[in-house]
Amino acid sequence: MLFEISQSNFQRDILDAEKIVVVDFYATWCGPCRMLIPILEELAEENPDVRFFTVNVDDASDLAGLYEIRNLPTLLIFKEGNVVARNVGAATKFEIEDLLLTAKDL
Repeated sequence: MLFEISQSNFQRDILDAEKIVVVDFYATWCGPCRMLIPILEELAEENPDVRFFTVNVDDASDLAGLYEIRNLPTLLIFKEGNVVARNVGAATKFEIEDLLLTAKDL
């Protein structure tokens, strides 16, 4: 399951999380972003030890600016409140799984 995140709950749900967290920065008008959503939903079901969130950059431009999001979609993977991986642009399920494995090994 994907959860929508905003500035008001970002600290609690992302930075203070004890689990690995994947954050998808997207926009509703972005075609590659829409293609990525089913992949993330599938990965969320397969990885109950990882939390998956989305950030609509049109609604949360402050977060997009804070993390220097310039292209969409952008995935950030957090571990213990720190960004440990970043993927810009459309990604395959395999590429995201590889990022998750890397984050888990850190």
